[in-house]
Amino acid sequence: MELFTPDFGLVFWMFIAFIILFVILWKWGWPVIIKNMEERADTIDKGVEYAREAKHQLDNAREEARKYMEEASAKQAEMLRDAAKMKSQIIEEAKQQATVEAQKVMDAAKVSIEQSRKEAELQFRNEVSKFSIEIAEKMVRKQLDNDASQKALVDKMLDEIEKN
Repeated sequence: MELFTPDFGLVFWMFIAFIILFVILWKWGWPVIIKNMEERADTIDKGVEYAREAKHQLDNAREEARKYMEEASAKQAEMLRDAAKMKSQIIEEAKQQATVEAQKVMDAAKVSIEQSRKEAELQFRNEVSKFSIEIAEKMVRKQLDNDASQKALVDKMLDEIEKN
């Protein structure tokens, strides 16, 4: 039974060894261990703080990226509106120019037609007057075949001149 119940000397020396070990650990071991644990805790705290700061920066970066995306979308929409407005304006200007050109062509055609009509009218009048003169000439020759008719015509004209 000696194995199960130690002697007093064994317990005493074990107690002395424990006290010496405890004092050595208390003096040199525990401060180093505690210091290392505190450094490790500080390192962990710094890591946690760094992670929080990184998360905060990431959140800020995401928010900033979202703002840039919104600005880009707004600018894109504005550019599309401006492009559509410019397209409408260009189309309207082209229509106006086409209308002006068509009006110029129509006016030129009207002037040309009017000029051609006047020329034709003038030519017609010249032809009619030429024919009238020829007809009058033939009639006067026929009427003025004899001297009596010539004298009557001259008297008649002189009377008309005197009346006017």
